[in-house]
Amino acid sequence: MASAGGIAAVIASKTKTKKKHFVAQKVKLFRASDPLLSVLMWGVNHSINELSHVQIPIMLMPDDFKAYSKIKVDNHLFNKENMPSHFKFKEYCPLVFRNLRERFGIDDQDFSNSLTRSAPLNSEAQGRSGARFHTSYDKRYVIKTISSEDVAEMHNILKKYHQFIVECHGNTLLPQFLGMYRLTVDGDETYMIVTRNVFSHRLSVYKKYDLKGSTVAREASDKEKQPPPSEDVPPRPKSGNVQQRLQTLRIATRFYCAMKHVRDAKELPTYKDNDFINDGQKIHIDGENKKMFLEKLRKDVEFLAQLKLMDYSLLVGIHDVERAEQEEVESEDNEVEEEGESDGGGIGTPPDSPSNTLDSNKPLCPGEFDPSIDVYAIKSNEGAPRKEVYFMAIIDILQHYDAKKKAAHAAKTVKHGAGAEISTVNPEQYSKRFYDFITTILS
Repeated sequence: MASAGGIAAVIASKTKTKKKHFVAQKVKLFRASDPLLSVLMWGVNHSINELSHVQIPIMLMPDDFKAYSKIKVDNHLFNKENMPSHFKFKEYCPLVFRNLRERFGIDDQDFSNSLTRSAPLNSEAQGRSGARFHTSYDKRYVIKTISSEDVAEMHNILKKYHQFIVECHGNTLLPQFLGMYRLTVDGDETYMIVTRNVFSHRLSVYKKYDLKGSTVAREASDKEKQPPPSEDVPPRPKSGNVQQRLQTLRIATRFYCAMKHVRDAKELPTYKDNDFINDGQKIHIDGENKKMFLEKLRKDVEFLAQLKLMDYSLLVGIHDVERAEQEEVESEDNEVEEEGESDGGGIGTPPDSPSNTLDSNKPLCPGEFDPSIDVYAIKSNEGAPRKEVYFMAIIDILQHYDAKKKAAHAAKTVKHGAGAEISTVNPEQYSKRFYDFITTILS
């Protein structure tokens, strides 16, 4: 069992053996189609409430990076349509992640609301080793399943990662780690980590790339390149009285919004380095943004090399402003569009669910974004061929250069030759090649 000290020890000792016994269930809270997500929603709400009663320490102590809170729930009266009647929820290093959220400018109550007000949305994407992804209903956060080895690696790097975030004042391209949990349902343990979404919660991404700076086997397969099927929208009415035409228009627009929601939920193909090169793609940003971006990138990859981490990628998402404007014109019905986007999964907000305090109604022009929310976004420069917004961040940083990776490096070198740009190289070489490649794609 993990040791705990300081204030975090109070959290761990207070909750690690606590059992909740419910007398009756008044309303359905934290409803999701997947029981695991219901448990996550319940657990995040519980942990944020518990933390709100714990005084913020002047500084974090070494034991805070080992601490955890743990709660076991046994509820025989609970409606299994909502969530399991028996489950465990464990949060790792609660004070550390609260501190990180603060340094990334994220309010704890807003964080809780995003993850609990409505069920997280399923993503068709799959990471390495079959990792599953969800986004919060408002698309501000990504929830990823991880392995126990990833949890161990997070514990290994967390202290240095926190120190790095403090020193750079949260101004980084690295993943923003916001919470790490273990959920136990029916005896099965699932580990999850929450990060800020690289992409925007409101600006659609039309193309995305995963770039490593390697050219060996770095292209999307034909199957991956197939776009999701387009959905037909019923034609607008041309005859009938005004009431009939309005009713038909409402139905048609509702249908369009529903299909748009389905289409957005489908994953875009993830293109890779050779695709980026063959497409003649460039990132067109002005000199000042380019300078700031490369400075952050340099510090980030130097930090990753120091930790002996490699095999990470730069995730690039491209928003086409003119295309988005055209789609907006085609689906112009603000009232219906709000109805189609407000439920986050077809389930209304229960009466005593957490209220939504997110500032989601701030008016923004096409291609505009709130830099405090879309922290990875950069606008294209004035001379760019198209008006675009780029979302760029480093992802998948938990791969340590261990014996397995060294063996893979040796095998690939034999197969492709010593000069081949294989992805599996030592961290110092990887960071330099990665940085050099990214400098070439900026225009």
